Amino acid sequence: ENASPRAVRFKLRDEYPYQFRADQDLLDGRIPALDSVETRYHVTPVQRGDYQWSDTNLRYRSTLGTFLRQARYPTADAVRVYPNVLDVRKYDLLARKGLLTELGLRNAKVFGSGSEFERLRDYTPDDEFRRINWRATARRNKLTAIEYETERSQHVVCVLDTGRLMRPPIGDIQKLDYAINAALLTSYVATLRGDQIGMLTFADDVGVYLAPHKGRSQFYTMLELLYNIQSQPVEADYSRGLGYLSVKNKRRSLIVVFSDLVTLDAAQPLIAYMARLAQHHLPLLVIMNDPNITRIAAQQPGSSIDAYQRAVAEQLLDERRIILDTLNRAGVLTLDVPADKLSVAVINKYLELKTRGVL
Repeated sequence: ENASPRAVRFKLRDEYPYQFRADQDLLDGRIPALDSVETRYHVTPVQRGDYQWSDTNLRYRSTLGTFLRQARYPTADAVRVYPNVLDVRKYDLLARKGLLTELGLRNAKVFGSGSEFERLRDYTPDDEFRRINWRATARRNKLTAIEYETERSQHVVCVLDTGRLMRPPIGDIQKLDYAINAALLTSYVATLRGDQIGMLTFADDVGVYLAPHKGRSQFYTMLELLYNIQSQPVEADYSRGLGYLSVKNKRRSLIVVFSDLVTLDAAQPLIAYMARLAQHHLPLLVIMNDPNITRIAAQQPGSSIDAYQRAVAEQLLDERRIILDTLNRAGVLTLDVPADKLSVAVINKYLELKTRGVL
C-alpha cells in the first residue's frame, strides 16, 4: 500500500522454505500514488513435512527517488506439507459418477450394503448418506442407519517400512512416498466400505502405531500421522516392527506391508516374520519393481561392462522371484508392480479379497 502522492517502485523477496521450488525469487512492482497492489508468486513443495516461512523483505525508492529504503516485515510462519490426496478426491468424484474403471479399478460389490442385515443404530457423520433408513428415522424422530454383519468384522492395517530400502527415488518420487500415497488411498477406500483401518511405521524401531478404527475421522488421523514420516538411513528391523504389530493387533486382519527386497539373504528376516503373520492374519507384501533393473536385464549387451551389468540385474530379478515364491508358499500374498501402478494394484487386490470373503 502506498500512502504517498507519488508512485513507488519496489522489489520484494519472500523468504520461503529453501526446499521449495518457486517460479520467482524476486518480485518487481510499482504502486501508483495513494493506491495498493497485490503481487503473487507460486511455490511447489517437493517433500512432505514441517517447514518454516521466514520474513518478507521490501526494497523501495524514497518519495523523491534519491535513495533506497529497505524494510523487513515479520511474516514468519510454520507450514505443513501433507501427502498428495488428489487421488482421494479423484476417487470420490469418479465413484459418484460410477466411473471408477477410469482409474483402472475393477468393479466390485460394495460390502456393507448388500450383506445380511444386522441392526439399526444411530446415524453418525462418518456413515454414508445412503445408509439412512428413512422409515426408522421417521418412527424414532432421529436419523437412523442400517448396519450389516460385514461391517463389524474386517480390519485393514497398512504397515510402512521407513528404512533405507525405501529411500531411493523412482523418477522424482521417493519409494516411501509412493507407499504412503497407496496406503492412504487404500485406507480411504476401506473406510468407505465400512472396514476399520489402522497403520504402523517402523525402521530400526517402531515409529507410529494407530489401532484399527472405523470412520473417516480415522483416515484424517492417519493423514496427520503420516505427513511428517521420513525414511531413515538404517536397516528395517522386521522383528521389532512386525513383532510389535502381532502383539498389539490380535484380531485377524488384512495386513498390507509396504517394503522392498534386494537379495535373498537380506530378505530372510522379512520372510520369517511375514510367514508368522500368516498364521493368524492375511498378510500382503507390496513391493515396487525398479524399471532400471528390468531395463538392464532385458537389453542386449554391447560391451563387457554391459554384460556384467545385465548378469547382475538378472540375478537380482531371479532372487526376487525366489523370495516371492517362498512367501507365497508360506501363505503370504504378494504384489510386485511398477510404482506408478501401486495404488490401483493394492486397491484392486483389496477389493478382490473382499469379493472372495477371505478376510
